[in-house]
Amino acid sequence: MSVVEAGQGAVYDRGYRPYDGPRGRRGAATLALYKASMRRALGIRRSWRQKVAPFVLLGIVTIPAIVNVGIGYVTRNRFLTERIEIITYHDYVGVSAALLLFVALVAPDVVCPDRRQHVLPLMFARPITGVDYVLAKLGAIATIVFAFSFLPQVVLYVGNMLVSDSALDYFTGHLDVVWKVPLAVALLSIYYAVVGVAISSLTERRIVAGASVIGLFLVTSIAAGIFVGDFHEKGGSAAALINVLAMPLYLRDLVFFGHIGPRSPLSGVNNGGLFAIIAYAAVLLTGIAVLLRRYRWVER
Repeated sequence: MSVVEAGQGAVYDRGYRPYDGPRGRRGAATLALYKASMRRALGIRRSWRQKVAPFVLLGIVTIPAIVNVGIGYVTRNRFLTERIEIITYHDYVGVSAALLLFVALVAPDVVCPDRRQHVLPLMFARPITGVDYVLAKLGAIATIVFAFSFLPQVVLYVGNMLVSDSALDYFTGHLDVVWKVPLAVALLSIYYAVVGVAISSLTERRIVAGASVIGLFLVTSIAAGIFVGDFHEKGGSAAALINVLAMPLYLRDLVFFGHIGPRSPLSGVNNGGLFAIIAYAAVLLTGIAVLLRRYRWVER
């Protein structure tokens, strides 16, 4: 802008005019917030540093699938009684701690700045409610975690089909995987999203929120390990339900086996599967209640 000498004035015609395009309602506003949260979490339209974590995570969680398929390809013509597998579809659900680290980094990044920068009143001035806000944020995190957990499973499944003796026989022989994997991954994704976003909503500082997410999982995991002890020798214990990190893994066992797996610290507990479902639901309801309570007052 040029400097105007004293006594002179300037008139600018910026051409402001009202928006006359299509107007969306609550659904459109919620969808827009969901997309914006997805872009922020994935580092889209941000500096390259913000893009490192998502794609590094995707590479880390895909490595076991690539290695498994590679071993299957190398040994496909060998006379082996059983195929060599370094990981199964069941074990692949929630196998990587990188997912936990990703949630601890991303959930605070898409929630905390809204409160710290005081943009929530501006958001709720639009046709959007606290419930819509919570659904958009949870949906964004859950979608990313689901994608990063499900895509490696697709690589593993398609790769195993291609290196097997008959792709059609492998497909027909593993039809149960087609529904078990998405269901188990969805349970894991929703759980991580609710816990991560609920904790992040309690503070304006991202580093505090991230440390709290990791701390909750680690502390409860260590506490459960102390109370349960060596379950391989004396059997499982209901104290395993203290482990917030392992909760979706118990439901993973129910999806794949119909009961708690023998390698689970909850194995051997009477009605262990029912207790796991109740504990899982309790954590989800608590997290959702915290979120709805946290963002309820902003609407007023």
